[in-house]
Amino acid sequence: MATAKKPSAKKTVQPGEATAILRADRKLVSDLFEEFEGARSSAKKSKIVAQICRELTVHAEIEEEIFYPAVKAPLKDKELVPEATVEHATLKDLIAQVEGVEPDGEMYDAKVKVMGEYVKHHVKEEQNEMFPKVKATKLDMFALGEKMLARKQELMAARI
Repeated sequence: MATAKKPSAKKTVQPGEATAILRADRKLVSDLFEEFEGARSSAKKSKIVAQICRELTVHAEIEEEIFYPAVKAPLKDKELVPEATVEHATLKDLIAQVEGVEPDGEMYDAKVKVMGEYVKHHVKEEQNEMFPKVKATKLDMFALGEKMLARKQELMAARI
């Protein structure tokens, strides 16, 4: 007699879930930072940085407008979400320093490198601390993901 499999206590990430959408955004941006490291021409650097800035700006906006407000109460959080919001403010300042600016040597490259390191730190904290706690809540991650994707599409269309 076959026994029914017990459902796994660990929830797996599936496409369309809010955290899966955020992880995909982060993977894209991480790849762009790597591409920047190998770029030699100013034109190539400028193009990559424009895409990084666009992706990060939209990503931060959907987190701040939709994701953070949705998860703050269920997490009973007074630390993770406020800290992530402050990190976003610093990231926006770094974006402002390079967005629309022609690559002009060491300082430009340094700002982009620091932005990449900052993003890496932010991603690590959210994915290791916030996301596991969010996944443990009763939040409908697919409904949240749908809202985030719809808003992301609007924001991306507006930034073309």
